[in-house]
Amino acid sequence: MTYPIYLIGYMGAGKTTAGRLLADKLGWHFVDLDQAFEQIHGYTPAEYIREFGIEAFRRKEKYVLEDLAELPIEKVIYATGGGYPCWEDNMECLKELGTSIYLRWRPEHLAKRLMLTDLSERPVLQGKTEEELLACILPQFEAREPFYAQADIIVDVPLGELSEANDEQIAEHLCQLIKSKTK
Repeated sequence: MTYPIYLIGYMGAGKTTAGRLLADKLGWHFVDLDQAFEQIHGYTPAEYIREFGIEAFRRKEKYVLEDLAELPIEKVIYATGGGYPCWEDNMECLKELGTSIYLRWRPEHLAKRLMLTDLSERPVLQGKTEEELLACILPQFEAREPFYAQADIIVDVPLGELSEANDEQIAEHLCQLIKSKTK
């Protein structure tokens, strides 16, 4: 396994929350690409997209990750935005820069999980019922799946016998996985 590690997957998969917990468990650094984008550009990704469009956002997002990848820090967990791997050659770049791990959920589980979050942070999903949420995310999820499936490692969530996985369980599973592959 090569460093750094890039967590990819659809929104609500646990990339940021489980990623932060994972970095704490390993004693590594953690970077959320969306937060880094906001710190550098002064806009949240949603604000930037509204102001300048998705193409401009994706270009800037790519530059942010490439700049971060040049920092002299080896052991880093990055949480990418859900659409990052699906633009141009971003998935190939992630694989060249380190190890990509796809947190793969079934869409209906993602919809349930997203319903438990503050949807005001996700304006496209705000005010939707669980059924409407699933109908909204399903086409985009299916379009992104071929990109996500190129990851170096795919982790199916929920894990094992669990009907639902929480971020602590995801982080612990990833921690054991990474430790077993870096011995």
